[in-house]
Amino acid sequence: MAHIPAVAKPAAPVTQAKRHHDPEVRGFASDNYAGAHPEILAALALANGGHQTAYGGDEYTAHLQHVMRSHFGPHARAYPVFNGTGANVVALQALTDRWGAVICADSAHIHVDECGAPERVGGLKLLTVPTEHGKLTPELIDREAHGWDDEHRAMPQVVSLAQNTELGTVYTPDEIRAICEHAHERGMRVHLDGARLANAAAALDVPMRAFTHAAGVDVLSFGGTKNGMLFGEAVVVLDPDAGRAMKHLRKLSMQLASKMRFVSVQLEALLAKDLWLRNARHANTMARRLEAGVRAVPGVEILHPVEANAVFARLPHEVSERLQKRYRFYFWDEAAGDVRWMCSFDTTPEDVDGFVQALGEEMGRAG
Repeated sequence: MAHIPAVAKPAAPVTQAKRHHDPEVRGFASDNYAGAHPEILAALALANGGHQTAYGGDEYTAHLQHVMRSHFGPHARAYPVFNGTGANVVALQALTDRWGAVICADSAHIHVDECGAPERVGGLKLLTVPTEHGKLTPELIDREAHGWDDEHRAMPQVVSLAQNTELGTVYTPDEIRAICEHAHERGMRVHLDGARLANAAAALDVPMRAFTHAAGVDVLSFGGTKNGMLFGEAVVVLDPDAGRAMKHLRKLSMQLASKMRFVSVQLEALLAKDLWLRNARHANTMARRLEAGVRAVPGVEILHPVEANAVFARLPHEVSERLQKRYRFYFWDEAAGDVRWMCSFDTTPEDVDGFVQALGEEMGRAG
């Protein structure tokens, strides 16, 4: 009998890459600054190995549909994409004609933070309205919801709102339902930018379907990167009639991942049980701790209600500049002295308390 040599046990994986950052550095600039949650990294390793059909024909993307329906209703269909801007552009393209327009808040991410992608890539017209704390209302929508028969004006076809808003506030399910009913009565669809959807559900203590499918939202952009994923988001079609040629638009917009299983398995890890909620609740809790701490510092003004994982404040410009050398964060309106502090799934109480102490020291120097 021929001798069959034993197969050598594979060696532990190694890498030629080197660490180029200090993992002890912490900040409050963005929840995008955080790394990936360990459970997400474990899911990626689980999906690795062997061959799976490319471009979404894999087992992980197929199973993701069941997971998404458990959160967003029986007709939900998920289309994984690379990033949030891509999700928003693909979703809005699916809901509009070439002559269509989108009504949104003047502080909306699609207006102020996507480099004109909805207009330049999606070919859309954004009709913006000023809001209080970033939240649309039916009355505000009506400022731009007109002129459907006027060939000289882009036709309002979609209302896009964000949950959370760009200013960190949260819509209640009733508020979103009222917007959806108002928009639908006028023949418009509703898109929800859910980059931080989990934080809103955690803040409201309701399932995500309560202010999406159950409230009448047609299509949403579901965010995972800001809540512990390594990369990837998803367009989720809630009304099947609203997802016109979605798979073609995703490819056309350069958002079709060839190895999609590695996006889908992350979404499954986040949503299959409660990782999405654990991460969001923790980030929100840290933001409330941060708010309480900075409110106690004389001279600091909180600008918007702290309802999720963002704190907006106003303080002297020179204080912010000194503080930024100790902790990373962004100016929101540099001329006014407005700043934004974000908490993430890996923000610790020690991070918050150290930042509050540093803020107090810098404000004391200003005095």
